[in-house]
Amino acid sequence: MSTKQVILAAHFPGVNNTTVWSDPASGSQIEFESFRRLAQTAERGKFDFFFLAEGLRLREQRGRIHDLDVVGRPDNLTVLAGLAAVTTHLGLTGTFNSTFNEPLELARKLASFDHLSGGRAGWNVVTSWDAFTGENFRRGGYLDRNDRYSRAAEVLQTVRELFATWAADEIVADRAAGVWSRQADPGAFVHKGQHIDIAGNFPIPHSPQGRPVILQAGDSDAGREFAARDADAIFSRHGTLEDGKAFYADVKGRLARHGRRPEDLKILPASTFVLGTSEADAQEKAHHIRRQQVSPQTAILLAEQLWNKDLSDHDPEGPLPAFDPAPEQDSIIKGRAGMFADPVATARQWRALAEEKHLGLRDVVIEVFGRQTFIGTPQTVAATIDDFVQQDAADGFIIVPHIVPGGLDEFVDTVVPLLQERGVFRAEYTTTTLREHLGLAR
Repeated sequence: MSTKQVILAAHFPGVNNTTVWSDPASGSQIEFESFRRLAQTAERGKFDFFFLAEGLRLREQRGRIHDLDVVGRPDNLTVLAGLAAVTTHLGLTGTFNSTFNEPLELARKLASFDHLSGGRAGWNVVTSWDAFTGENFRRGGYLDRNDRYSRAAEVLQTVRELFATWAADEIVADRAAGVWSRQADPGAFVHKGQHIDIAGNFPIPHSPQGRPVILQAGDSDAGREFAARDADAIFSRHGTLEDGKAFYADVKGRLARHGRRPEDLKILPASTFVLGTSEADAQEKAHHIRRQQVSPQTAILLAEQLWNKDLSDHDPEGPLPAFDPAPEQDSIIKGRAGMFADPVATARQWRALAEEKHLGLRDVVIEVFGRQTFIGTPQTVAATIDDFVQQDAADGFIIVPHIVPGGLDEFVDTVVPLLQERGVFRAEYTTTTLREHLGLAR
């Protein structure tokens, strides 16, 4: 059995409850220098791609902007286009919403960026069904939850149809004569469907990699099926070997009925790391980082989203609320998509955890939302990453540092060389496009 190669991507996390944005080492979340440094560090480490998430609206709670969003959310494509000019091999991927963008606009921008970057573009297809984001667009406020994947699938299908309207031999250049001759009618398209009804001419020919790489994040059954049918890579959240193997087997097992092979879809869990000189040192650092990630104020805000009540009078270091959540009341997050399917049952689980481990509110939130995936020495972390990939729990990982822009440096300087020594990660780039990096068909 051949040794699988590890895929590595770097995620610029922005300001959320992964990032320790209050740390003195944390830089700007919006200045280009922060994006440049993280991307160039990833390229120095020979990573496959850089990933940038998207936020179409600042989050609010109790009528105020959430404290984790105060620095704003810049436009993804603008940042990625700038990074294309200061990197040469690194793939550049971003989230673009399929609910509030139109297919032609998405396809034109992505195809243009794919040309600009030399075939290094990727699109993370996401959906949104909450009225909170929809208010920024006023398309009826939101899509019904049951419609979001059907629209996403049709938007993606239409974008692919637009990419495919140009064939490789449709434009022939006679450079000696200085003329271009059109052999067919490139760009012509017609699409009529449930959500999309358009016809016209697409203005951008194929890029060096043919079309941008499609990524998708979703753990629901519909999300897994969407990825198996349409995506080149899927993010996951599974942090244990057994959970990862189960997710991997399930999603890869769906590919055949869509006429696809296991190698056509890469499974890439988003993963954090804490490195130490010893296992004990790493665990101590991880504990400190978790408490930085979840400030007392953040703990109250996250608990409020479960209880759907103003808990500002509660002590974050004190006990959990004794009363049950009130999901039937007007939402405290005003139209945003809630993260808890059954708030009452979840609150009871939190109380049981608090009683079992003698934890206060903040510590319960830290326990529930803790994000460290790999904790240990560089040797331990490199061995664990390799083990996950070789045992088919993942094809690689999207590495999320807790400090930007310098948080990836230690991983690149200590873990990457050990993966290279194991022969499971490239020492130099031998390919130029993102599809080639990932071993995907054009």
